[in-house]
Amino acid sequence: MTFAFECLHHVQVLCPPGGEDVARRFYSDVLGMTELAKPPALAARGGCWFRGGGWEVHVSPVPDFAPATRAHPGVRVSGLEGLAERLRTAGRPVEWDPHFPGHRRFYSRDDHGNRLEFLEAVRD
Repeated sequence: MTFAFECLHHVQVLCPPGGEDVARRFYSDVLGMTELAKPPALAARGGCWFRGGGWEVHVSPVPDFAPATRAHPGVRVSGLEGLAERLRTAGRPVEWDPHFPGHRRFYSRDDHGNRLEFLEAVRD
């Protein structure tokens, strides 16, 4: 049997119970992603889903929440400086990291403290 990966469908990040509105403010308002309607069976579990630029983020509430401080999605971006400025203007962290050959990148965090990596290929 053979197979091929097509693309990344979504990443899941966690939040505390009742943290959906905080997630909405970050993923919709700051990043400009569109909130998706969850299927009814999944909506009953809480959480919220967002899509934008070819990736989805599924935010799921869990008891005893702790943010992912090292694990993270790595999202390729065109216009990395523009995103960094948007995040800074919204009062969100932008931590540049020069240690990934062939790319410029920075880390940020959603409003629950989950780590996110944004990167752009360096053109020769």
